[in-house]
Amino acid sequence: MDPLTVTTYDGMSALPAAYEALFERTGRQTPYLSRDWFVNYEQAVLGGSTGVRIYGVESGGSPQAALVMRGSREGGALRSPLRLEALGNYYTPLFGPVAAEGAAEQAWLDALADALCRGPQRWDLLDLHPLDPQGPLLRALPGLLRQRGMVVQSYFCFGNWYLEVDGRSYADYFKGLSSSLRKNIPYYTRKLERTPASQVEIVTGGERLEQALLDYEKVYASSWKDPEPYPQFIPGLVRLAARNGWLRFGIARVEGVAAAAQIWFVHGGAASIYKVAYDAAYAKLSVGTVLTAKMMEHVIDVDRVGVVDFLSGDDGYKKDWMSHRRERWGLVAFNPRRPHGAWLALRHVGGQALRRLAR
Repeated sequence: MDPLTVTTYDGMSALPAAYEALFERTGRQTPYLSRDWFVNYEQAVLGGSTGVRIYGVESGGSPQAALVMRGSREGGALRSPLRLEALGNYYTPLFGPVAAEGAAEQAWLDALADALCRGPQRWDLLDLHPLDPQGPLLRALPGLLRQRGMVVQSYFCFGNWYLEVDGRSYADYFKGLSSSLRKNIPYYTRKLERTPASQVEIVTGGERLEQALLDYEKVYASSWKDPEPYPQFIPGLVRLAARNGWLRFGIARVEGVAAAAQIWFVHGGAASIYKVAYDAAYAKLSVGTVLTAKMMEHVIDVDRVGVVDFLSGDDGYKKDWMSHRRERWGLVAFNPRRPHGAWLALRHVGGQALRRLAR
């Protein structure tokens, strides 16, 4: 194999066509590392490719791996620290590299570490999150960064509750739920069904999609949640999920009015619960619980998924529906050779780490 080189590209549109296979391969495993995901983020959150830097590891021009990043200054001031961070934020349940099948992991990680630490653009702070603790960015990259003089620290991001279906039917799954859920789900489902013009609808695309988005926005505005800071992100994500066949968009209506809405994605044998909201005016009817139960029944019995994933957060209600918990962590590295990097390392990691590095 030819020696590995790293090329940086300014934005998703600048990537050569050869990278399509990398994103397609990783995108089959999770939608949150697909090309469509990053393009929607770039457009809806950043308003274009401003600051996006994709590190592409190549061998003889053939892509081996890529890491989608963003460069910025804290607060935008010229004298502020230079940051290089994962292209993501609170919308992102999982971040990581994309890699070619059979690519030598240690080799491309080593090349990537060189580019991150010794490239023409020197960063004060490198921040990667949220990461799978078993993935290469937490298993191997910290040691490679330390070898190159960076001060490295990992940090907890959030808990991630998920369900191992284990081939069960929804009826079998239901038997294992808590006594309160086994009582409340049938009770409130019957109550909803007896209410005129009330129903649960699951939209996957087509002519009902735009109405479902309008219903979601109404429900979200009437819920306990803060307004979306990037209002185009969710509609863009829903539309791309519908195009790709991932979308399971649940709407519960009471007397013809949307009372609860949930956005799920079914992809790679797993169902992700991405967004849930209900109108506070209908809280006593437990429409959110009824809708979650209907969605669970659909993905287990119709889609036959192996995993249902509640994604980000340790909210108490999630463990009532799920069976397992794992964690997502972050990795931060400071460059002590730059004044801002040294100051940040001192503030976050402490003087002892810097003294060890100096020795």
